[in-house]
Amino acid sequence: MRGRPAVLGIVLAGGEGKRLMPLTADRAKPAVVFGGAYRLVDFVLSSLVNGDILRICVLTQYKSHSLDRHVSTTWRMSSLLGNYVTPVPAQQRLGPRWYLGSADAILQSLNLVHDEQPDYIAVFGADHVYRMDPRQMLDQHIESGAGVTVAGIRVPRTDAASFGVITPASDGTRVERFLEKPTDPPGLAGAPHQVFASMGNYIFTTKVLVDALQRDAEDDNSVHDMGGSLLPMLTERGLAQLYDFDTNHVPGETPRDHGYWRDVGTLDAYYEAHLDLISDQPTFNLDNRRWPLYTHPGQLPPAKFCAGGIASASIVSPGCVIRGQVTRSVLSPGVTVAEGAVVQGSVLHDNVRVGRGAVVRGAVLDKNVDVPPGATIGVNPQRDAELYTVSKSGVIALGKGQHVPG
Repeated sequence: MRGRPAVLGIVLAGGEGKRLMPLTADRAKPAVVFGGAYRLVDFVLSSLVNGDILRICVLTQYKSHSLDRHVSTTWRMSSLLGNYVTPVPAQQRLGPRWYLGSADAILQSLNLVHDEQPDYIAVFGADHVYRMDPRQMLDQHIESGAGVTVAGIRVPRTDAASFGVITPASDGTRVERFLEKPTDPPGLAGAPHQVFASMGNYIFTTKVLVDALQRDAEDDNSVHDMGGSLLPMLTERGLAQLYDFDTNHVPGETPRDHGYWRDVGTLDAYYEAHLDLISDQPTFNLDNRRWPLYTHPGQLPPAKFCAGGIASASIVSPGCVIRGQVTRSVLSPGVTVAEGAVVQGSVLHDNVRVGRGAVVRGAVLDKNVDVPPGATIGVNPQRDAELYTVSKSGVIALGKGQHVPG
């Protein structure tokens, strides 16, 4: 926007997502379907674009074809205004090696920064579910004069080992310590059972980021990671500030979904986040017309219910044909549920077919899975454990096109 500082968005989307197998067996984690019609990468891109960050590079690496295609075909910006969202595959610009870590990914892509010459760089992760207005974080960053501002959210101290943990100084904003996945971090003053977890979203002053990347590249002991290397370095130099995500207010938000952010890095977290979508007053509301979520709409007819088919407390995408019974589930485009079939508490990706009289309960089925007539998933735990991936909480997951015996 004219009159505002120049900001380049860099989205880190090269993650393998091993904990989300088998959904990531054939694609990068940011390309995994979420909420019926979306990909995980759509959530960060929607926030950046809604927040007037309109020049964005998506750094990809692991099994990136599906992700590259989605970004290229969906995220078309105005070339007249010089805006773009572009996938940037690993290019081996610094030698015959792939990215060593998230910091190295940006180091190897500094040509993007040199070409754009932004005042600030927003480095955001690509695999979380949330809404955020990045302008508010940018304004704090500029006002504070920090070298880097890191977005943090309060989580239980018992969950600290899954995140980078930010210890704020007595002023509440300067970062005193940054610990990557600590097992026993200090609690917050006034809230000893909580810590600030890094959301993986950072805003850098350009010169500070470039300098830090070059210093990190020269350190043979570094893991070349944003949370494991750059943030501790900049914290020690007194250049890091905390942005409290709870202070971020998005137009059109509700009291229930204010401050919603989920790391869906495991099957259980992925499944539970879907349950947040389907209540009458959802914890995370997909329908916010003032801060929309964007994706490719597809060319499919509206969902159709016939032969007594019903769906309750569910999300049913275009192209679905429901002849059976669907409850508390999320259905992606093109799903068919035949007569007498029952789908309960499940997440079905594109073009899943549930045959006549089949039962699917508490499951996540990737695209093109064909459940034969009379087959059951989620009915016999012992059989399910022998045939499929089962999470710690008992969520059953089938990979893309996985065979289901009749």
